[in-house]
Amino acid sequence: MLMDFFEFEKGLEYNFIRFALRRRQYSSAAPANAQLREILSDQLNGIRDAGTFKSERVITSSQSTQITVEGSNEKILNFCANNYLGLANNPDVVNYSHNVLEKYGAGLSSVRFICGTQDIHKNLEKKLAQFHGREDTILYASCFDANAGLFEAILSGEDAVFSDELNHASIIDGIRLCRAQKYRYKHRDMNDLKNLLETSKARMKLIVTDGVFSMDGNIAPLKDIVALAKEYNALTFIDECHATGFFGKTGRGTEEYYNITGSVDIINSTLGKALGGAAGGYTTGPKELVTFLRQKSRPYLFSNSLPPAVVATGTKVIDMLLTSNELTEKVQTNTQRFRSAMTKAGFTISGENHPICPVMLGDARLASAFADEMLKRGIYVIGFSYPVVPKGKARIRVQISASHSTADIDHAIAAFVDVGKSLKVIH
Repeated sequence: MLMDFFEFEKGLEYNFIRFALRRRQYSSAAPANAQLREILSDQLNGIRDAGTFKSERVITSSQSTQITVEGSNEKILNFCANNYLGLANNPDVVNYSHNVLEKYGAGLSSVRFICGTQDIHKNLEKKLAQFHGREDTILYASCFDANAGLFEAILSGEDAVFSDELNHASIIDGIRLCRAQKYRYKHRDMNDLKNLLETSKARMKLIVTDGVFSMDGNIAPLKDIVALAKEYNALTFIDECHATGFFGKTGRGTEEYYNITGSVDIINSTLGKALGGAAGGYTTGPKELVTFLRQKSRPYLFSNSLPPAVVATGTKVIDMLLTSNELTEKVQTNTQRFRSAMTKAGFTISGENHPICPVMLGDARLASAFADEMLKRGIYVIGFSYPVVPKGKARIRVQISASHSTADIDHAIAAFVDVGKSLKVIH
């Protein structure tokens, strides 16, 4: 389907609500700032009425498997963080970051090409390229920026981009910025993708997909995508934010999971999840691509360099992953334990043996009530419902970490079974 990305998107994480805004006149005689307050208040009321207002629970401890929250001194088990390797508060990572902070300072006060590149930035880019088996890497402030900076830079009106309909919001926004012909294929539907590729006469074709889709924990059919790319002389791109460092036998991500390492042309990923949980993103791939992005990618050219302490966090974690698979193996073992026991108990778990384990409940109110009951039992999880996920597919999204102990996993399972029985989800 040739698409206009400026239209309402159906992607799960980019499914903005169309509020039924009140059809009333705003007084043009009121001061501009008063008009702004009135208009925004009206829209905020619409968000609340739709039941989609997002409140933020305030954590009063470091990010970990055990946290404390505002209003309580009791520790609760956290099963909803992207802290897949459990390294967000790892003492070795924190100490290394502290030492780099003292030596290199708090920040650069500059973009990279003026006076914002330190040796530690180049060192991390080199290590990330080594980890992924690529030629070069370019750092960004976030993977959102990496996605925003790629497509506009490399694609022209002569080119075409083919995007999975459930790709992350940052991919959708990045594609919206480019001039290429835009096609959206049905989620993981290779026949639909094939048909779109067949009809395209573009100079350059780029197939774009998440490696792992974060709401369902399901995996892109990457082997089939690569085969289609070869058949139709297309390039491939994957966003590996929910794969890098912990997915695949040694944490190299979706390529490794399918045993096709090195097959994808461009990889974007993050330092803000498994790789220490701080911040930062990157693009890794051919040297010519990275060199070109340093010249043309606007988020790179016009954003401050990553702070030294953040660079240090990513560097230390990559060093750990280059020397040991222990944490990667642990998160995989924990995932299998949780999924197996929950399925045996009668729950439906979406996804494919990934640490994102959506416990499917269906009803939105049930998902909210279920999460509340879990918190009473010392387990912090979040219920997701429409518009973040389709109507009738509300769920509790559980995320497993390498730092969860066996006792933690079993405690969570026991709590799910207890709540599931009390709410008549399972028997």
